[in-house]
Amino acid sequence: MPLTPVDIHNKEFSRSFRGYDEDEVDQFLDLIVEDFERLYKENLELKERVSLLKEQADYYKSMEATLRDTLVTAQKTAEEVEASAHKNAELIIKEAEQEAQKIIQNANEQVIKIRLEYEDTRKQIQILKTKIKVLLETFMQTIEQETAELSEDEHDG
Repeated sequence: MPLTPVDIHNKEFSRSFRGYDEDEVDQFLDLIVEDFERLYKENLELKERVSLLKEQADYYKSMEATLRDTLVTAQKTAEEVEASAHKNAELIIKEAEQEAQKIIQNANEQVIKIRLEYEDTRKQIQILKTKIKVLLETFMQTIEQETAELSEDEHDG
């Protein structure tokens, strides 16, 4: 069991016939008590301070580990975000290229359709021209024939 300042202060020595001077021993013990008490208190304060510093060191070690884990997580997350953004960009580009191909294909199909319609309309116009020409020629022949018949009827009559 550790010795305390109170133990030193309360220590009683047995008396003997030829013992030490009691006042001198008491004075010396008082000095020892004062120094020991001061050292004892200082020791308690230092132990308390060491304990507090140990708690702080443990806290900072824990914080350091947490920060390290957070940094690693943030780094992985950044890499994942970058990879995801890369994939999304590639996907968007691919979709845009496909959409552009569809637009071009539709445009080409429309051009072909318009050309076919144009050719069909041109043929129909040509057929119509021919029919009108034939009709006009028929009318002209009919008019000439009727004019010729009228002329004959006038000469005959």
